[in-house]
Amino acid sequence: MLLYLLLPQLVFVNSSVLQHPDSPLDILTYVSNMSVDWVGYGYAALIASGGVVGYVKAGSVPSLAAGALFGGLAGLGAYQISNDPNNIWVSLATSGALTGIMGKRFYASRKLMPAGLMAGASLLMVGKLSLALLQKPQST
Repeated sequence: MLLYLLLPQLVFVNSSVLQHPDSPLDILTYVSNMSVDWVGYGYAALIASGGVVGYVKAGSVPSLAAGALFGGLAGLGAYQISNDPNNIWVSLATSGALTGIMGKRFYASRKLMPAGLMAGASLLMVGKLSLALLQKPQST
């Protein structure tokens, strides 16, 4: 449960909110200077574990397959961002696709678990990656 409370703060830690040294979120400043995309890896683990939980609770093989596919793609995206912070396209496409898919499922079912949680986490990742894309100058 603590992960779900800290996820929004960790996702947006790279934003300009932490520019002021008097910020109450100053404790989390060290996260923005790390070269490993821990948020991306956590997001990938959340996707993969969601597929496993769907398989265990409901026997859903498509849930397991989708969790493995999208979790693997999110992990690949996090690996690419860890090596080159400008290489966000795989992670952005994966989180964008999951935002659309799970957002549609949440809209149809109105169930917070699992569709609402995954749509929300994916939307936060899209926001984080969009901020990273807008803040960095493009090299041509």
